[in-house]
Amino acid sequence: MIKYLIEKEFKQIFRNSFIPRLIIAYPIFMMLILPWAADLEIKNINLYIVDNNHSQYSRQLTQKAAASDYFRLTDVSSSYDEAIKSVERGDADIIMEIPANFEQDLIKSGNTKLLISANAVNGTKGGLGSSYLSSMITDFTADIKDKWIQPQKKEAITPSIKIETQYRFNPHLDYKAFMIPALMVMLLTILCGFLPALNIVGEKEKGTIEQINVTPVKKFTFIIAKIIPYWIIGFMVITICFGLAALVYGLMPIGHLSTIYLIVLLYVLTISGFGLVISNYSDTMQQAMFVMWFFVLILMLLSGLFTPINSMPHWAQIITDFNPLKYFVQVMRAVYLKGSGIMDLIPQISALMIFMVLINSWAVVSYRKKS
Repeated sequence: MIKYLIEKEFKQIFRNSFIPRLIIAYPIFMMLILPWAADLEIKNINLYIVDNNHSQYSRQLTQKAAASDYFRLTDVSSSYDEAIKSVERGDADIIMEIPANFEQDLIKSGNTKLLISANAVNGTKGGLGSSYLSSMITDFTADIKDKWIQPQKKEAITPSIKIETQYRFNPHLDYKAFMIPALMVMLLTILCGFLPALNIVGEKEKGTIEQINVTPVKKFTFIIAKIIPYWIIGFMVITICFGLAALVYGLMPIGHLSTIYLIVLLYVLTISGFGLVISNYSDTMQQAMFVMWFFVLILMLLSGLFTPINSMPHWAQIITDFNPLKYFVQVMRAVYLKGSGIMDLIPQISALMIFMVLINSWAVVSYRKKS
């Protein structure tokens, strides 16, 4: 019986010529475009310098800022009012004002002051931009001090501490390597969540669900037959993503692909079952779509996909414990970047198994079969 039900589901999927194209094209476009756009690194910050000193040191500082990869020097003038107007027009993000006695104070006392004014409408850009600029000024100050220090005698020993920084798991600090595994989770969530959510309610609108309801098919068999096609689609989508990540970005998982496929099995069954739950309670496809989008948006924002969970308020961190996306995002990043194995992922696997059993049981119970 289940064989014919699964065959029916595939026929329904392929009867709509748009859905098979969507299943292939959507992951391709997402993997080719989104890793470049979903980059939370702050670059190309528009910097306006107000130089009231016009000295050798102020020019060197201006050149150092212009040479930075993080800043884009928009203008240099002697008017702070003009700089403020530039910020108001949106042409500048940060103003650095060099005082008139900058070089003199630096030479005489070794101390001077600079003013950094940041447009904090975008708090992330303003805060990180100010931090980058402060770090650059600190490096500039250190270079000046090195020039002032007189050479020591050959036999003298100058104590120093050398710091060597090692970046674990993502040594090149490539943000795409951090985002691509999580984007795969987002793709599976959208495709394997929305399509089942529109499945049963679509049959309700067409009236074909009544033909199933008058048969002796059990609810459990019916729900399993609904989920299996999307489970297969999920495996196909994640395989396309693996290939694109390797070919386009040169990103291969350090761990075993079999570990990811095992957990994809659990996650796709979970998110597809959730889509069927929404479909069971919905009367129209429009209602199912909006309800599913409501939950998917919240699940994504509380999954650690874009922002670290540890940075969230404590109450939000508690909510994330009930979010299956959180555990799958952790799994994908751990296997891809750390090379974690199944034994390292027991907490995440256990959580996904619990979600799978509970949500699919809910899907079976909530399906109202009328005879």
